[in-house]
Amino acid sequence: MAEIGLFEAINNMRAMRRLKPDPVPDELIRKIIDAGLRAPTGGDVQNWRFIVVKDPEIKKKIQVVYKRAFDNVIAPHYRSSPPPPGKTEAQKQRMFKAVEYLTDHFHEAPVMIVCCLMNDNARATGLAKMSGASIYPSAQNMLLAARALGLGSVLTTRHLLYEKDVKEALGLPENAETFAILPIGWPIGKFGAVSREPVEKVTFFNKWGTPLPS
Repeated sequence: MAEIGLFEAINNMRAMRRLKPDPVPDELIRKIIDAGLRAPTGGDVQNWRFIVVKDPEIKKKIQVVYKRAFDNVIAPHYRSSPPPPGKTEAQKQRMFKAVEYLTDHFHEAPVMIVCCLMNDNARATGLAKMSGASIYPSAQNMLLAARALGLGSVLTTRHLLYEKDVKEALGLPENAETFAILPIGWPIGKFGAVSREPVEKVTFFNKWGTPLPS
C-alpha cells in the first residue's frame, strides 16, 4: 500500500462508521498504537493505557452500553437538534443513519481500542479539563495512523454515560478510567474530503471577536 502524506490523511479522514467484520492483522494494530505513543502527554508521565478488545463477548457487552446511550440520550438529542454547521437536513439524516448503523453493529468491528488513563493527577487536583490533553492527542494519532493504513475508525465517547458498566466489562482497576473507544476495521465506504467551515469563520485575532486579518 502506497503511503499518503500527512495533510492528505488529515483532509480525507472521514469518520468511518460502517466497517467490515474482516480481521485486521495484529501488526497493524501495534503500528496504530505505537503511533499513539508518539503523542504529547502531560509532564511526559505517559500514564495512558490501551486495551485491544477482540473478544466477541466483551465487545457485545460494550455494544449494549453503547446502544443504551444512543437510545436514552444521543438519538433524542440528535433528532431535536438543527443540522451541523454547513450541513443540510438531508445530510444530517444521512449522518444519523450512519451513527445508527455503528450503534447496531459496534460489536462487529474486528478490533476496539479503548483509550484509558491511570492515576489521573489532573482530575485529582480539580483540573479535569486537563485530563484529556494526555489522551486525546494519542487517539488522534491513532486515527491518522489507521487512515494511513487504509483502515477506518471514528472517535467515540458516548460509553462514558455508563462508564461503570464498561469498566466492569474490561476489568479496569479503581485508579484507571476510560476516555474513548476506537472501533477499527476495513471500511465499507470510501474515504473522502471532510467538510468544515472556513478558518476565518471560527478564528479570532488577539481578542475574541476580532476578525483574523486576510
